[in-house]
Amino acid sequence: MTSPPRRDATPRIGCAGWAIGRHDAALFDDGDSVLARYATRFDCVEINSSFYRPHRPATYARWAASVPAAFRFSVKLPRTITHDARLQRCGPALDGFLAAAGQLGDRLGALLVQLPPSLAFDARVAATFMTMLRRRWPGDIACEPRHASWLSEAADALLQRHRVARVAADPPRHRDDARPGGSDALAYWRLHGTPRLYRSAYPPEALARIADEVDASACARRWVIFDNTAAGCAVPNAAALQARVKSSSFHHGALWQDAASRRRPDEP
Repeated sequence: MTSPPRRDATPRIGCAGWAIGRHDAALFDDGDSVLARYATRFDCVEINSSFYRPHRPATYARWAASVPAAFRFSVKLPRTITHDARLQRCGPALDGFLAAAGQLGDRLGALLVQLPPSLAFDARVAATFMTMLRRRWPGDIACEPRHASWLSEAADALLQRHRVARVAADPPRHRDDARPGGSDALAYWRLHGTPRLYRSAYPPEALARIADEVDASACARRWVIFDNTAAGCAVPNAAALQARVKSSSFHHGALWQDAASRRRPDEP
């Protein structure tokens, strides 16, 4: 019998993007750039801008050089793949994206595949795409489907076979959206803000519930990304969750190993 993957002691908690508002500045140490400052507090970040436009390989390389060795990026696949091509006949686009994002090196921690709400689960299309993606990327993949058909047992089994996590999203579009699914190697929460999408802060009682869910997960790796960035709520919510998650051992500034290696990155 295969034993379950060993769980990392520390869940990764961060934000979608690394903007720091003036009211949150005291949470961070000094740094040569906004990203470098962000990385003194958090050990991961989700890059969403890659969904809207491509970034140059040199940009990814600069971002990687701006953070400590233990820091990880999650990078969202371009909409040309997920929304325009709808996962079909997108090999060249996927190659171009991975060639650029691959410049993050070992700091590339996960790929995020967010699907359009209109994209229903099609076993053939999904299997073909996941096989193609897996041939190119052996690391963690999180998929955020938004059509109810992806919550079926067949869809979950397919994600498990390809070692792809199904995102736990808040607010959920469907009943089971709020819990992680798919691979037992990765649990990935995306917290978009509720009731006002992208704007609402999570109150203490909601953060306590999220902390319990994260701590209870047996997945080998756990990511929690706050996407409620529009009104500046992501950073304080992420910092508050850090303090609540029982198994978190991340300490302020502890990730830095060589401050001299920092460089100024481009903005996301």
